Amino acid sequence: MRFSRPEADVFVPSGGDPAAALARTTHLCVIAHQDDIEINAYPAVAECHGRADRFLTGVTVTNGAGSARSGPFADFTDGQMQSVRREEQRAAARLGQYNLQIQLGHSSADAKTPGHAGVRADLDAIFGACRPQVVYLHQPLDKHDTHVAVLLRCLEALRRLPRDQRPPQVLGVEAWRGLEWLLDADKVALDADAHPDLKLPLMQVFASQIAGGKRYDTAAIGRRQANATFHDSHATDQYAELCWALDLTPLVQNDRLSVIDFAAGHIDRVRSDVVTRLGRLGA
Repeated sequence: MRFSRPEADVFVPSGGDPAAALARTTHLCVIAHQDDIEINAYPAVAECHGRADRFLTGVTVTNGAGSARSGPFADFTDGQMQSVRREEQRAAARLGQYNLQIQLGHSSADAKTPGHAGVRADLDAIFGACRPQVVYLHQPLDKHDTHVAVLLRCLEALRRLPRDQRPPQVLGVEAWRGLEWLLDADKVALDADAHPDLKLPLMQVFASQIAGGKRYDTAAIGRRQANATFHDSHATDQYAELCWALDLTPLVQNDRLSVIDFAAGHIDRVRSDVVTRLGRLGA
């Protein structure tokens, strides 16, 4: 299995043929950075962990350059950080018992370039070689440019597939903007309770980020717990931890649906809900 970048990394934690592993994928997570799967798409890991009938393939599109660094990593060069992050992602794949982990190694600039030949070829190869039941991506309300760019490149690739080969469910996960503020009807609840002993170790594998100045581990757990508690004001908590996702399936089913209109529609419905409530209560 070859991709456009010579430094692309293809890793099957249990051993075996990468092409066969990709073909058996049931859950596919295509995301921007090393650690985005573990921080932002934990339910995808939990759905497949320890199962003989579910197979998670993780794909990180970019190379991890330019990340924040301090402490023991303060003096690392960009090249050293990329090497460390590549090994950390492999370690997470082993710990999480992933089916396959692919690191494409593109720069963020290339991912942000519409029509970039290497990014396009790599994503076409991945989406074309598997038939997952569910695909996890970033979502268009995110405020991180690289996340949004990777989402757009993935949607473009999915729309290039024949209609009968497109996945039946595509979800966009929280990251640099939570989704708790959306209308309940406009978001999908993902149970993050399973495998409690796995959650923190899976994120703490990424020492270059956590010891390097970003406490993603405690922040992610806190967000999930807050999502669970603040989900419903009139009911007891149904989850200990909850992740929110956006259903992106309409964008894959309908090639003519504008991503801008899709995203703005969610914002418009929140605005309408706020205005209507204030008026109903006498504002």
